[in-house]
Amino acid sequence: MRIFIVTPAPAGSRSGNRVTALRWARMLRALDHQVTLSDQYDGSSADVMIALHARRSSKAAASFRGGRLVVALTGTDVYGDLPRSKAAQRSLDCADAIIALQPNVFGRLETRWHGKTHVVLQSVPRPASLPSPRKRSFDVCVVGHLRDVKDPMRTAMAARTLPADSRVAVLHVGAALTQAYERRAMAEMRCNQRYRWLGEKPRWQARRIIARSRLLVLSSQMEGGAHVIAEALVAGTPIVCTRIEGTAGQLGDHYPGYFEVGDTAGLSALMRRAESDEAFYRQLVRFGRRLAPQFSPLRERKALQRLMVRLR
Repeated sequence: MRIFIVTPAPAGSRSGNRVTALRWARMLRALDHQVTLSDQYDGSSADVMIALHARRSSKAAASFRGGRLVVALTGTDVYGDLPRSKAAQRSLDCADAIIALQPNVFGRLETRWHGKTHVVLQSVPRPASLPSPRKRSFDVCVVGHLRDVKDPMRTAMAARTLPADSRVAVLHVGAALTQAYERRAMAEMRCNQRYRWLGEKPRWQARRIIARSRLLVLSSQMEGGAHVIAEALVAGTPIVCTRIEGTAGQLGDHYPGYFEVGDTAGLSALMRRAESDEAFYRQLVRFGRRLAPQFSPLRERKALQRLMVRLR
């Protein structure tokens, strides 16, 4: 089939939407489909259009004719736009199929969309080799751009409150999307010896930092199905994260590493416990090992293949 993937993230972007679009394009080509990927719809004919982001790709979705429309929901769609955006709602009404990145999305969708919604968990290939963590420090990584929805400085703030004997060192990978955040990160490094902002890194370097860290923190206020969760699980790096619907959809309601959104003290306590309580750390590792197979490329590719067969 001829498949057109449209994403609001332009070429060269390292945003989650672009990463997802590129991965799906590779998988669909491996399944012998002809795939075009763009940040704009140019009117080309196609058997299927996959539009990432119900609101931001709504014009492309509305103008597509002659094929089947698939709308892939982002976190901004599910937890921000859908309740109030008529454009996003129209995209889902017009869609022949909807892709959700984790199963908790169903609780946010109107029942008229449930029957055409398919869960496709994002995947990460298992690294051929895993680097060893540093012994002199307990490295905690944060991987995500510095923007409000990520609550990006929460881990640095929590690290400030750790006791003097803690070996926690926070490594933060991600671009500052505003000058204000750049200034804040630079200032944090000057006053917080536990915090190091590394800026934006290529995906392979970010994955290597995740793999050699002893813990990953995801402090987001909202996520649709964070790719970094899959990256950490596949690398065997334990996770502590905010108790929000998106992450609970990936990790389950009973995952032991949750803290509440904006809870600096709660995050600090979890980091300290992961560092000092071996039984708790092993518990996080065991949970991760059980969950990791769900995020394999083979499972994601099969999920896309089943969807394409249904759309023929």
